[in-house]
Amino acid sequence: MVLAARILGKAAVLDGKNALQTQAYGAEARGSLTKSEVIISEDSISFPAVRKSDILVTMSQEATNELIKDLREGGTLLVDSTTVRTVPSTNATIFRLPTTETAKRMFGDGLYANMLMLGALLQRFSLVGVESVEEAIRDSTPGKNAETNVRAFREGLRLGRSQ
Repeated sequence: MVLAARILGKAAVLDGKNALQTQAYGAEARGSLTKSEVIISEDSISFPAVRKSDILVTMSQEATNELIKDLREGGTLLVDSTTVRTVPSTNATIFRLPTTETAKRMFGDGLYANMLMLGALLQRFSLVGVESVEEAIRDSTPGKNAETNVRAFREGLRLGRSQ
C-alpha cells in the first residue's frame, strides 16, 4: 500500500492540490506491519501527520486490528475481504472488497491488489482525477509493470462501482 499511497499523493499534486505522504515500517523483517498516510488538501498542510483518518484502507488482518483506532468516528474503512476476515467493532462505514482474490484471478498475482484497492478508493471518493492517477502510476512503476498496474487500477474502479 505504500506504493499506492505515493501514487495517490503524486496524483494530488498533478491535480494542483497539496499532498503529504508518510510511511512507517515495523521493526521486524520483511512482511511486518506497514503504515502509510496521505493528506490531500486544497489549502496548506499545517501539521505533517494524520491525527484521525477520514478513510482507512487495510490489506491484512494485522493492519485492520492495529490501525482501526486511528479511524475517526463515522469514517470509512475499506478492507481486502480476501485477507481480512473480521473487523473490530467500529462506528464506520465498511466496504469489503476482494482485491487480492481479484488480482490473483485477473493478473495471476496478488501483488496488484494495491492498485485494485486504489481504484476502488477513488471510485468511492473523488479525491483526485483518474488521468492523474494513471500518469502517476506510469511515472512510479517500471516498464511493462506500469501498464499492468494501470489495468489493475481500472479494474479497481469497476470493483468499487459494484460494491
